[in-house]
This record gives sequence, structure tokens and C-alpha cells, in this order.
Amino acid sequence: MPFELFISLRYLKAKRKSTFISIITFISTAGVALGVMALIVVLAVMTGFEEDLKEKILGANAHIVVVRNGAPMDNYIKLMRELEGMKDVIATTPFIYNQVMLSSGNNVSGVLLRGIDPRTDRNVTRLHSCIKEGNIDALESEPGVGDSIPGIVIGKELARHLRVSLNDRINIISPIGGMTPLGMMPKMKAFRVAGIFYTGMFEYDSSMAYISLRQAQAFFDLGDTVTGVQLKVENVYNTGEITASINRTLGIDYHARDWMQMNRNILFALKTEKIVMFIILTLIVLVAAFGIASTLFMVVMEKTRDIAILKSMGTTGKSIMKIFVLEGLIIGVVGTVAGVASGLLVALNLEPVIAFIQKVTGQDFFSKDIYYLDRFPSTVVASDVLLISVTAVTISFLATLYPAWQASRMLPAEALRYE
Repeated sequence: MPFELFISLRYLKAKRKSTFISIITFISTAGVALGVMALIVVLAVMTGFEEDLKEKILGANAHIVVVRNGAPMDNYIKLMRELEGMKDVIATTPFIYNQVMLSSGNNVSGVLLRGIDPRTDRNVTRLHSCIKEGNIDALESEPGVGDSIPGIVIGKELARHLRVSLNDRINIISPIGGMTPLGMMPKMKAFRVAGIFYTGMFEYDSSMAYISLRQAQAFFDLGDTVTGVQLKVENVYNTGEITASINRTLGIDYHARDWMQMNRNILFALKTEKIVMFIILTLIVLVAAFGIASTLFMVVMEKTRDIAILKSMGTTGKSIMKIFVLEGLIIGVVGTVAGVASGLLVALNLEPVIAFIQKVTGQDFFSKDIYYLDRFPSTVVASDVLLISVTAVTISFLATLYPAWQASRMLPAEALRYE
């Protein structure tokens, strides 16, 4: 063992007359541990929320959407075959997209109506797995005898707002109607609730509805045209390159956008918030680093005679500096290891911890009815833990430099003058 490390470990052991310094050392170590633990838990929760949000966004949306500029798409079958032949594209499906109003009794709500092909849509989106009541395949089935009303699938929140349930009747009202002797009249058609879906995103569950592609074409008088084509790709995080390739291939008549572009604002907000929280919580470690520096200053003052004797015996200033740098690093590393262990313990068992806190306090901090969470998301990313650990140790190291440098500059004669 190098003698600098040996002396550093000896200085960390408390003597009866230096109990106060040992208490400050413990507080500094605890401060580093607390900062590291807070960083790991908060970033794990924010990463979990981000992943959960992405899952919900992709639950009802395709990876890439291709539309025709300024006009409906009439050659969509040929385009789908062309797109399916491109690299990394797994499947495609056509869709129709329009704004309408839904009414049921005295309840009215504006929604975004999508016409889909249930047979191909299940290969592109996860809407079929979000159906909680009914069946999405009922959209494509022909109405039976005595049942001439086609089916519609609506969100759980929309069903609650309209006060309808499975097999109830609702009306679709389009502001784009036809000319009558009384003037322009809105178009209206009755549909039967064939399914109710739940994605967990209030925006989707309260404002989106689905009918079959054939019914949408008939209702909006589109003939054999669609609004656009949806795509599913192999890697959801590589959609930017695929989108750019599609735009180059199809030319200016078409426009492709991926799911990240369509949800840019919310994804940017989450990323910015995560960075800001990392910076803010790093200040806890920085405060603990001041505690390490204070501890080293007091140790240097207490060990003045020891430093003078070591220098008189031929110890270099570099070795003296190394002793106190190692002492500060030991405090920082021990605090970081303790913080990582406790942070991982909390982050990986967050739901029981939250349940325990709610049971003790009697407060429901994260109501499922408000936050629409089936579970409290927490995702530990190894790179985040590594970054936090390196940052904490680096800050601890930087905090040791000035007091260690001051100790290395101490002259033996000056140090022993008043001994």
C-alpha cells in the first residue's frame, strides 16, 4: 500500500480530540450519498415517464405518416406497395382523417375521426391491443339483419363524456354537408359503438374515434381515395432517416412525417426537464463537495505538525498534496457508492416505497384517475447511473485540490514555530 494512501486512511479515523471533524466528514459523505441517490431516483422516474409516454403515443399512432400535399391520395395501393419495398419498412395501412362532431342525446363532443382498415391497421399500430370493450374487427363486418348501423370505436373518456356504452347509438355530424333547398346542411349519420379503447393518454381517449375505411370514404364522399398511408418500421428511433429517404424518393407531391416530429413539443419538454433536473440536483452534490473541502481544511490545520515532520523527513509537496486528495476522494467515493446503492434500491422498488409513504401519510399522491398511470414508472438506465457516479466523484476530486495544494505549500519551519 502506498504510504500516501496509508496516511489518508489514518487521518480518516477519529481521535478523541477530533470528533467534530469526524462528524463533518460523516455529514459530507452523507451529503454526497444523498445527492447521488436523489439524482438516480429522479432520473429513473423521469426516464420511466418518458418511456411510458412514448409507449402511449405509439399505441395509437404509426411510426411514419405519408400524405399527399393539398389533395386526397388516389393511388394509395400502388404507393403502399412501393413503400413496403423500401428498406426497414415492415408494414403499411391506409387511413382517412377528418374532424367531426359526435352527439348522443344532449351530449356533443368534437373529435378527430379516423377511417382505418382493421385488417392492415393491426400490423402498423397497437390500437387493437388497446381495445377494452368490444372488437375492432366489428368495424369491417357488414351490418346484420335488423342492424343497419355501422360500427365505431371510441375512447374511454369520450364514451364517459357522451354517456354511452357498448352497442349504444351515436351520431357523426360533419360540417361539410350537401346543398339542399334550405341551403348548405351538415351531414349526419348514425353509428353503433362497436368498441371502446383506452391508451392512457387523455388527449387520445377523449378526442379520437375510428370507423372503417369504407364507411369513411362513403361518409366524406371521397370515392376510392384516402388521406394518407401509415407505416411501421423496424427501429422507432431511426424514423428520421427513413422519413428523409421517403421524402427524397416520392418528391414534392408527398410529405412524410415521423412520430417524433408530430410529438416534437412534448418530447422536447421532457428532455429539457430531465436535463434541468440533473443540473439542479447536482447542486446537492456540489454543496456536499464544499463540506469535503471544509473537512480537509480543518484536517490540514489539525495535522500541521504532522505535515511539518513529514516534510522534514523528505516527503515532497506532491506527496503531501496526494495524501489530502486521496482523503477527499475516499469520502467522495464512499458517498457515491452508498448513494448508488440506496438510489438503485429505491428506484427499482419505487412502487412499494410510494405505497408505504401513502399508507403512512394517508395521502394519495399519484391518483390513477388524475395521472392515468397503471403503475408508477421507473426505468434505471446504466448510462445515467455511470454519468451520475462520474460527476459525483469528479466534483469531490475538484473540491480536494485547493486545501491539498495549501497543505503542500506549508513550510516546516513556519508550521513548527508555535508548537
